[in-house]
Amino acid sequence: MVRTWKAGRFELTYTHGKPLIMGIVNVTPDSFSDGGKHHKTSLAIEHARKLVEQGAQILDIGGESTRPGALGVDADEEWARVADVLKELMNWNVPLSIDTMKADVMARAVNLGVDILNDVNGFRDAGAEAVLAQSNAGAVVMHMQGEPRTMQNSPQYNHVVNDVEAFLNQRMLALEQMGVQASRILVDPGFGFGKTLQHNIDLLRATPLFSTLGAGVLVGVSRKRMIAELTGQADPALRTAGSVAAATYAAQHGAAVLRVHDVRETVEALKVAFALNQ
Repeated sequence: MVRTWKAGRFELTYTHGKPLIMGIVNVTPDSFSDGGKHHKTSLAIEHARKLVEQGAQILDIGGESTRPGALGVDADEEWARVADVLKELMNWNVPLSIDTMKADVMARAVNLGVDILNDVNGFRDAGAEAVLAQSNAGAVVMHMQGEPRTMQNSPQYNHVVNDVEAFLNQRMLALEQMGVQASRILVDPGFGFGKTLQHNIDLLRATPLFSTLGAGVLVGVSRKRMIAELTGQADPALRTAGSVAAATYAAQHGAAVLRVHDVRETVEALKVAFALNQ
């Protein structure tokens, strides 16, 4: 069955086994995955172009690292990092997502015409719900236990799948009450954001359950610590194979969007998997 995600200028469609591919552009000096390789505007734009050529259907631009232990930056600094990148990419006719927790940054992005607000904090910042509701942007509502600085210290849950499902359901209801239609929302269980390896495995296995909340599911496990723990690869650059395996599993279990670093490899793996599953 074809499903639609309404996101700003676009109505994006996906089907079971054929999710949308969101390419990651980190405009930060301290990203866990690429060590700030695309911190300069020109390098970030070139990286974005490469991702689109490789098959990315959405670009996710971030100006603040949310890796475990990361220190925050203020809204002005975060916006300064991404503004010129976003202005250029707005000319590409590609769906653009801003990865931010701050209502002020969201508002600036919406004013520029950005299509998707991707919030690891689930739109809990003061004013974030209102910014989304007053726009036509799509939303990614993620679960995070704690904050990036401390979230991996000692994550605890009564039952991780039930707890995360309850949180996402509550946030969806809150946004719908603000006037945000469910067709604009994706949910993200928040792999690695206050989760142990077993928590992450349980959540990934529960992808079909999360899709019953009435919104598509975004899965973002690319190069994360869970991949390192499963494969033994400490270097994020060497986690591609494990990341693609996890992405393929998520696609086969109903993920709507895969947020990835390694676009070409993921696209090719999904083409093969989809053909073999027909």
